[in-house]
Amino acid sequence: IPMIVVSYGQSGVRPALLFEKNQVCKFLEIPRPGDWTGGVSMAKAAEVAAALAAPIAAEHGCSLWDVEYVKEAGSWYLRVYIDKEGGVSIDDCEAVSRPLSDALDEADPIEGSYVLEVSSAGIDRALRKPEHFAAYVGSEVEVKLYRPQDGRKEHVGVLVRYEDGGVTIEGPAGPVTFGKKDIAQVRLYVRF
Repeated sequence: IPMIVVSYGQSGVRPALLFEKNQVCKFLEIPRPGDWTGGVSMAKAAEVAAALAAPIAAEHGCSLWDVEYVKEAGSWYLRVYIDKEGGVSIDDCEAVSRPLSDALDEADPIEGSYVLEVSSAGIDRALRKPEHFAAYVGSEVEVKLYRPQDGRKEHVGVLVRYEDGGVTIEGPAGPVTFGKKDIAQVRLYVRF
């Protein structure tokens, strides 16, 4: 899965490494944005970033799949997932990342430093929005639950229905429905 990683730190210019298939492809130097003054919630930061990213992705022949703003291991990450008919290349990630970084600097919606990642949604992409589920009805998915159901927290089956946040899959033992409150994550399932 192609991915570009831009790291903004306290000391100014930081390396940005482009990865594809676990190999470093290119090296860029991206300056740290100016003083951050925005300061919004995680959901609002993702929403603002999505509004900025969607037209930039479209301009480069891609579509915006999803955006998340999360804290992991003490660092903040703004992850932008893009999609494209025929697949996303590392060049697509770079083409979206550069103008998106500039747009984020100008809009300044996030206080503090963060890592901007632009990558493909991936073949095992997470399904989060109603339109994601609608596009993949009939596809095999993995449903991860907060608590075990039928002795397991992970269930694989063909996506039959998505309704009001609930998911129905056709598993080996027949159809199984999971309520919205029970679902931690739904991803496309890939057999190797």
